[in-house]
Amino acid sequence: MQGQKQNKSTVSERIINIATVAVAIGIAAILIAMSTSEGLQREIQEKTSVFNGHILVTSFENNESQVSLLPLEDSQQLRNQISEDENLERLHGIALKAGMLKTKNDFEGFLLKGVSEDFDWSSLSSFLTQGSFPNTKKESVTNEILISETMADRLGLNLGQKVEAFFQSQTGEGLPKRRRFTIVGIYFSGFPDIDQNLIYADIRQVQRLNQWNKNQIGGYELFVNDFHEVELTANRIYERLPSELNSSSITDRFSGIFQWIALFDFNVLIILIVMLLVGVINMATALLVLILERSRMIGLLKALGANNTLVQKIFLYNGTVIMTKGLFWGNFLGLGFYFSQHYWGWIQLDPTTYFVSQAPVYIDGFKVIFVNLFFLGISTLLLWIPSKIILRISPSKVLRYR
Repeated sequence: MQGQKQNKSTVSERIINIATVAVAIGIAAILIAMSTSEGLQREIQEKTSVFNGHILVTSFENNESQVSLLPLEDSQQLRNQISEDENLERLHGIALKAGMLKTKNDFEGFLLKGVSEDFDWSSLSSFLTQGSFPNTKKESVTNEILISETMADRLGLNLGQKVEAFFQSQTGEGLPKRRRFTIVGIYFSGFPDIDQNLIYADIRQVQRLNQWNKNQIGGYELFVNDFHEVELTANRIYERLPSELNSSSITDRFSGIFQWIALFDFNVLIILIVMLLVGVINMATALLVLILERSRMIGLLKALGANNTLVQKIFLYNGTVIMTKGLFWGNFLGLGFYFSQHYWGWIQLDPTTYFVSQAPVYIDGFKVIFVNLFFLGISTLLLWIPSKIILRISPSKVLRYR
């Protein structure tokens, strides 16, 4: 008899342990999915924004082109009209020109991005691997350029080296125009589309190549305070612009990238639902085993006057204790993964696929608390269903036999 009780106790302990592990794995998987998903979203969004701006204001003729075909007049009046929007953080002028870099042994096509003197170079500080940034605040036009590490490796270029560049004339006729640049800085973004062709320079270089005057630029790059309102801000600014100008948000210009990272949220939701179901099923099994194992105790409590609701609450409380233990270990594992990846970056990714070399992580404390409370609350409510078996336990039947 004693051996039989011990065997039952061992079985119930195993099932409770399995349920605890299932809850722990479930909450850990959710936290890991949340941290990596939001980390990737933020990193890709930030990189795309830093190199392209949140909003681009250009002539309509430039909408479908990577280069600046027609200039717009850079006036203080136009800048003031744009700056009236309360969500605007800063803006600067840009101009884009396609060209070709040539060395003794090789050549490479590239996109020259000329930036105005008010460009915030500090936004690129985290991407700078060697050297410094071009000094675009000089009175005279500077020949300094910032080149990507990818292009420098392909062409065998080093910091401080001079390189020749060729540009087609604005009319497309005659010999290409030649310029000699000095490499003062090398950057690496992790974005193949950027690293393979983008070079930063003084905007006056592009103005001279296109035979524009000093007040003519390709457009404005705008940065906003609240990225969630970037599309609304772009629409508001468009209404203030002259009829020949357009404003487009980064989510429209790079819709493929932003639609892709938006799918991360859906994946996290699927993981949340699956892990919740796994946790609830295991907890329900553990609760049923506890109820059936302690049916004599339930019968005795009922015989002493306890109603069904009170007995149900007792077992639900036990279920909640088991679940809380699982949540504790799940949070320990999930947050342990977050901190280890955040500080040591031990998970590496292919930058050509994910645009980052290591898995970025980000976690919101409020979301962690919400997920835990949601998991605990929904599971407790659903556990009320299997606890209904208590209603069918008759004191007279279970107490009839010892």
